[in-house]
Amino acid sequence: MPPDQRKPLWLIPNLLSLDAPLVAVAWLYIFAKTWRVDYHPWEAYVSLALVVWVIYVADRLLDASIHDGSSVRLEARHVFHRKHQSRFLMGAALAATAALVMVIAYMSFAIYHYVFMGGLMVAGFFGLSLLSSQDENEAPHAKNVLAGASFAYGTAMMAHVYLPELGIYQMLVSREFICFGVLCILNISAIDLWQHASHSTDLEVKASDELALTLPLVLLGAASLFFAVLDHEMATRPFFYAILTGAALLHILNRERSRFSMDALRVLADVALLVPFLVYLAATH
Repeated sequence: MPPDQRKPLWLIPNLLSLDAPLVAVAWLYIFAKTWRVDYHPWEAYVSLALVVWVIYVADRLLDASIHDGSSVRLEARHVFHRKHQSRFLMGAALAATAALVMVIAYMSFAIYHYVFMGGLMVAGFFGLSLLSSQDENEAPHAKNVLAGASFAYGTAMMAHVYLPELGIYQMLVSREFICFGVLCILNISAIDLWQHASHSTDLEVKASDELALTLPLVLLGAASLFFAVLDHEMATRPFFYAILTGAALLHILNRERSRFSMDALRVLADVALLVPFLVYLAATH
């Protein structure tokens, strides 16, 4: 491949859709430790990573198919998936089969109480993907909200399912799930808001996009700090330190985004959700 067509190494995980599974596995560990899950087998981590990878591959192939031949410029990840479509389809089929086998053979029976809602959320996400506008100047807010909520639900679910004394409702109303869900929604929305602002010459639109991300990030950071201080037993304090770190890093990226390309911002947005894992480990040792 000619040098000018080679992709930088730091972009490879994004091109292969490996970034999201890595984030999901890292936060699954955080949820499991925070909620003090005594028994948490490796199958939970592997099956979650496989399912997330399959969903992301399917989403990128779908986007590439929808926008193929349209005026919308495809991003590097979509071009890469379309170029290697047959390999991704085969890999996704194998990964989905492996995940299904592990869920049926090894996972707790309680998972079946959770997967229905998760399946509805994922189906709704793909439905919105099919119905969403192809206008690159319009941010798909509803799709981003559902995508972030689905990601948070699937990640937290794989830890909560091993707490048989608790049900789905207890997970959905927990501070940990709500804060992580908001962080995921803001992480996914950030890229579209940055892209939307870059395509506009209207200063009011740029300011509106800036505020649409800055205000909720500040509120999330304040809430996570409040919940951390409120926990006198320090059982969940490291978790909220991790949330605070993620919100702070996204805020920094939001302020400094003009220094980076969109591909770099996508990778750095994922890094902003991985660094909190290190913060969590440091806070618990």
